[in-house]
Amino acid sequence: MITLLETCRIPPPPGSAAAAELQLPLTFFDIVWIHFQPIRRLLFYEYSGSESHFLETLVPKLKESLSLTLKHYLPLAGNLLYPLNTDHQKPLLRYISGDSVSLKIAISGGDFDELVGNHPRDADQFYEFVPEIPPETEDSDYKIVPVFALQVTLFPGRGICIGFSNLHSLGDARSIVGFMRAWASMCKLAGESELSPPIFDKSVIHDPLKIDDTFWKAVKNIPFKPSYSFRLPTNKVRATYTLRQSDIQKLKDSVLAKKPNLVHVSSFVATASYVWTALLKSSADDHVEDRNIHEYFVFSVDIRERMNPAVPTNYFGNCLCAGITEIEHERLVGEEGIAVSAEFMSELIRNRMNNKDEVLKGAENWMDGSRNKVWARAVGVSGSPKFDLCSADFGWGNARKLEVVSIDGERCSISLCKCSDSEGGLEIGLSLPKERMTAFAAVFADGLKS
Repeated sequence: MITLLETCRIPPPPGSAAAAELQLPLTFFDIVWIHFQPIRRLLFYEYSGSESHFLETLVPKLKESLSLTLKHYLPLAGNLLYPLNTDHQKPLLRYISGDSVSLKIAISGGDFDELVGNHPRDADQFYEFVPEIPPETEDSDYKIVPVFALQVTLFPGRGICIGFSNLHSLGDARSIVGFMRAWASMCKLAGESELSPPIFDKSVIHDPLKIDDTFWKAVKNIPFKPSYSFRLPTNKVRATYTLRQSDIQKLKDSVLAKKPNLVHVSSFVATASYVWTALLKSSADDHVEDRNIHEYFVFSVDIRERMNPAVPTNYFGNCLCAGITEIEHERLVGEEGIAVSAEFMSELIRNRMNNKDEVLKGAENWMDGSRNKVWARAVGVSGSPKFDLCSADFGWGNARKLEVVSIDGERCSISLCKCSDSEGGLEIGLSLPKERMTAFAAVFADGLKS
């Protein structure tokens, strides 16, 4: 159990150069996520300091550096404005003077080492460290919804957990990781950040086809119900699986031996293919009668540098394209399943994701309903090893563990990040019913032995 010590609001610094008001329209990349659940993450850090040092020294430092960082990240202190009349108005992000971020300070008597372990652990126990998005309010024109919330929890003598929740329509992983690293840098360097500030100019997203209007038309009649309370019990356990660099190289070598025409197999492709096929082989519904039923693996790709014209890498917002790998069930659970998956994924990335002329081809049809069949049998990915969230160092070192709590709410989703204790390795986070996790663990381990 945790003891909640304080709930406060942290605004950008008063009298700073922060704008009095900032309004940002949503691009079509943002509108895609308007009805999506918040993204919830936990960073666990080892920290041996006392409760008194935490409260008297660390908490004031965290608050001050958070305020200074928000000066450069105003939308995080602001709100999503969702129109009551969706026929005449569209949603937008707005910051006005006086807006702030909700921050909770807590102390836990829980077992820090249990929480940061890799073994299966009850998923429900993580939710007391996750901040809830504050409730919406309403004016004559809009529902006003906070977009970001924070919680810092001390485990006396053992560690600190920083929990953060954000609406996906606010920004993608690159954006949120950029903020967390900027805050960490500001805290560690006593008010001086080494990182370049973000840009919020939505005009860098070129939309000559007015896809934003098409997407808004597709979703505006869906009831907007920003109920962000946690759905417990999850009836799931969380576990982390590690692929070391040597494991990943073996997977790559195995794929290239079976598919010699492949020029390159990335660590992401090798890992995703291995985990996807292991999930299918260990699934209770592996006895499906139709062995030709199609399975789907869905991953998001940051396409800032892949767009034409390119979008600045420090653009804050969403700039993601979904890669969807579609393969028959029988081929994936067969002996060459990993190689088949890797071939499909590699070709998709090379021919579409890395091709400026193809990456957004047909984007206006993304929300026409044709993808609905995908989600019933899809495995998805949250996060990317490309954005190293665990390197956010507040002054007491890199994070020991990242937990992406929001994958609990998905039918089947994995989290992916750099391995904290193995150079070149990757950590795969899973949230599954206990029996399914046990079956997966066996298949995952056996595959590495062979």
